[in-house]
Amino acid sequence: MPQSHQQSLVQLSQISKGFNDGDQYHLVLDCLDLIIQQAETVALTGPSGSGKSTLLNIIGGFEYPDTGELQLQGADCRKWHDPQWSRFRRQHLGVVFQQFNLLTPLNVRDNILFPLSLLGQKWNDWCDYLLQKLAITELAQRPIEQLSGGQQQRVAIARALAHRPALLLADEPTGNLDAEAAEEVMQLLCKLAADAGTAILMVTHSDSAAAHMQRRWHLQQGKVHE
Repeated sequence: MPQSHQQSLVQLSQISKGFNDGDQYHLVLDCLDLIIQQAETVALTGPSGSGKSTLLNIIGGFEYPDTGELQLQGADCRKWHDPQWSRFRRQHLGVVFQQFNLLTPLNVRDNILFPLSLLGQKWNDWCDYLLQKLAITELAQRPIEQLSGGQQQRVAIARALAHRPALLLADEPTGNLDAEAAEEVMQLLCKLAADAGTAILMVTHSDSAAAHMQRRWHLQQGKVHE
């Protein structure tokens, strides 16, 4: 894969990961070399159990590779411990899950404010812009449990982008939505990530969702094909 002159946002070199299942060893990721540039959008597809979520978790520091090197914004993550990972996630990472994972005691506004408060930041014009673009301004004071699935996913996107992260990891972000809501959410996600200068790596089984990304990686039998 050709190197660009700019510093890569994510660079994986010879990353491998496997799991023991009883006395069987399953190699899930096999010597992967992958690069994501600043503000680039990538869909990650592949069969169930092929290791898509594992790859996402390694990039987010939730799991560690068995071998290989991960660099984030030019920094070698092999020497990082929990404090460095926590700091990176707070400052530079946004995550959108299929299950939304919103904080149910809090209302919409406080959910979106949460990642900012961890950084000592306050509500700002960008937050208002997210609410407006995601059509949830009128829901700002509403408790999470009173929202529909589509509304909850919009709140999850606003929360993930509130601190303008360098990278957004999305795991099946439209998996719980009907086709029309999914299409709308994907358009909004791409537009707002572009406005924030945020790169996206998105796991999806949906061809229509994958089509919104600039690039597509297909993970099968431990290897990624583009």
